[in-house]
Amino acid sequence: ASKVGSCSSFTYQFNNLSVQSNPLKPFKANSFIINFGDGTTSIMRPNSVQHLYAAAGTYKVSLLLVDSNYCNQSDSVIITLRIANVLKAQFTTAASGCAPYSAIFTNTSLGGVSFTWIFGDGQTLLTTSSDPVVHLYSTIKQYSVQLIATDTATCNKNDTTLPFVIDVKGKPTAGFTASPQPPIANTAIQFTNSSSAAVSYKWFYGDGDSLLTNSSASVSHIYNTTGTFTAMLIAINSAGCADTLSLPVHTLVTPVFDVPNAFSPNGDGINDKIFIQGYGISTVKWNIYNRWGILVFTTSNKSTGWDGTYKGVLQPQDVYQYILEVQMTDGTTFTKKGDITLLR
Repeated sequence: ASKVGSCSSFTYQFNNLSVQSNPLKPFKANSFIINFGDGTTSIMRPNSVQHLYAAAGTYKVSLLLVDSNYCNQSDSVIITLRIANVLKAQFTTAASGCAPYSAIFTNTSLGGVSFTWIFGDGQTLLTTSSDPVVHLYSTIKQYSVQLIATDTATCNKNDTTLPFVIDVKGKPTAGFTASPQPPIANTAIQFTNSSSAAVSYKWFYGDGDSLLTNSSASVSHIYNTTGTFTAMLIAINSAGCADTLSLPVHTLVTPVFDVPNAFSPNGDGINDKIFIQGYGISTVKWNIYNRWGILVFTTSNKSTGWDGTYKGVLQPQDVYQYILEVQMTDGTTFTKKGDITLLR
């Protein structure tokens, strides 16, 4: 492909350079179809054709052999044509990664036939390809990257991007301890986070529960059964790189449950909801009734508490009755009835 006219022209001539394997079987005038990449096609007559593009842009131009006289009919070739009157070098890439980091650079230049990549580590690359370029950074530091685009058919011939800084970081280190170990019956396990160079943390307690947090503070977890669980911490840094540590955690649970007999849902953030309390609770069915026998609250989730409302309306100060059916993790079942006082 070559530009026809001035540097501001969007008209291009395409020359067919296809090779005939047998000189006695020349290409016909309609042996090839060219797709200009802008939704239009044309028969290549016989060895060249011109085309006017409506706007600057990047176009994938393909040439297809359609002559059935050739055993490899449908052979094709594709070129990338960057059209612009004023050349503008530009690219995209991630701003950070973890060593060893394979950075991927996507060339989004307007115009350009050849490109010089300056990777900031003393290495450069001259290429005519617009495909993504991959470059390996092995050392932890910041690198200033630039792209020089060249196109003698544009009005400015050359253009260079501003420096783009890539921050190649070290990987984080995940670390934590669990206590008390050996365990104490019906005591939450405290996980102390000792990770370094991380900004977010994913905790997996080994019993199906997990926690995602941006804080490096310690966390605690209540296990429901006696046993040994594999707790895992994934520490992630600002570049998205992660490190993982897993440790066995021993637990000791004696099944026990109860329900408080009063709460004060007044919006002060203290005792605003009433919950089933206990350890080793497997399943529950909890119904709460007012003095007229109306069911004002029901749940089968041991972690769901009553906020003192019924159909969105806060209920009056009174004594409410409940029926609680509980199955413990050791297989024992209980039915408990009692009173709850809603206080103002």
